[in-house]
Amino acid sequence: MEEEKVKHVLIREYDEESDFKMVMELEKSCKTIASPSNEGMSILSSMMGDDPLCRIRLYPLHILLIAELPSSGEIVGIVRGCIKYVKIGLEGSTRVTFGSILGLRVSPTHRRKGVGLKLVESIEEWMNKNGASYTIAATEENNAASTNLFTLRRNYIKLSSLSIFVQRLNPPGKDLPEGINFEKLTSDQAISFYHTHVGAKDMYPTDIDMILKEKLSLGTWLCYFKEDNVKINYNNGRITGEYSWAIFSIWNTCEAYKLQVKRSNNYHSSPINNDDDENPKKMACDSIEKPFGFLFLFGLLGEGDRLGELVKSLWRFALKMAENVKDCKAIMTELSFSDPLLHHVPKEVSTASIEDLWYAKKIEKFSSEDDNLDDLVVKGEVGNVFVDPRDF
Repeated sequence: MEEEKVKHVLIREYDEESDFKMVMELEKSCKTIASPSNEGMSILSSMMGDDPLCRIRLYPLHILLIAELPSSGEIVGIVRGCIKYVKIGLEGSTRVTFGSILGLRVSPTHRRKGVGLKLVESIEEWMNKNGASYTIAATEENNAASTNLFTLRRNYIKLSSLSIFVQRLNPPGKDLPEGINFEKLTSDQAISFYHTHVGAKDMYPTDIDMILKEKLSLGTWLCYFKEDNVKINYNNGRITGEYSWAIFSIWNTCEAYKLQVKRSNNYHSSPINNDDDENPKKMACDSIEKPFGFLFLFGLLGEGDRLGELVKSLWRFALKMAENVKDCKAIMTELSFSDPLLHHVPKEVSTASIEDLWYAKKIEKFSSEDDNLDDLVVKGEVGNVFVDPRDF
């Protein structure tokens, strides 16, 4: 039976001077709660430093809303949101303004009382006033409460399914295989390359140049087999010839926030590396207790018959790089279920994977000559998503 609703909740904008301490306490109380279904693994963010907006500080237009009980002044919920601009369609010809819900927290003692619903309604109103035609939100597949809130109460439609992969650095990564070139691109070269090839994705940020030039972006690499003698035209980002290649960029999240991987009662760990002498179950337990920083791999694209070999090699490359980054203990990526690279992620990585569902909702009449765009978003037919590293 549903619990009694909170009758009076004030939704207002966050005030750092007066709200910081209570917001941090709310974050701590929420991150200790396991997934409602208690199945598999959940990845919980721990906000670091003094900025509770750290996850969205790189977006020009963003907000943090507070749910407060007027009678006591207690903060019982928060929601973060931002405005982002993406291109949709294989040709990337249509620009769309999205409102993105990046975080929703409700105090464990005030859940199922309508607080989350009021926060989502309020953030949607803010997004609409700021020009968003659609809003998107992500939740874990096994989080029934969030799924029901967005789909049943707010009429969101499933947009895409993504899987998050995490691998710890312990034990250290293997040496890189010989015969593969890892060519670091300049930011301008990477921008040109992505503009040419990212059209294979259905949805991607229009300000990809800002992402690649941000100091948290450690670089972009193109990997290919030396024997193929790959030729690249950096003026237009095109590769000539029938070759196997893969491109990826790396984002450093270590100074922004940490991850904590928790294991449910029915989770059984498999060895991360069969050659390791340590007890794999002990390593799994060690990974549960302490939050850790990570490098995020984004913009993964590739083609060719030997793409699988390149994906495994770039994964080793990222592990090696992570060993030299302060506080970094893992690497992570997120791929759409329809992304062909999903099937080439090394098998040992999948021991720490969870599934995300992305939902979308039309919040304003979209004025466009392209009627197919409206169907694409509202009917939830977007396939691949170029994951924006700023969401982490």
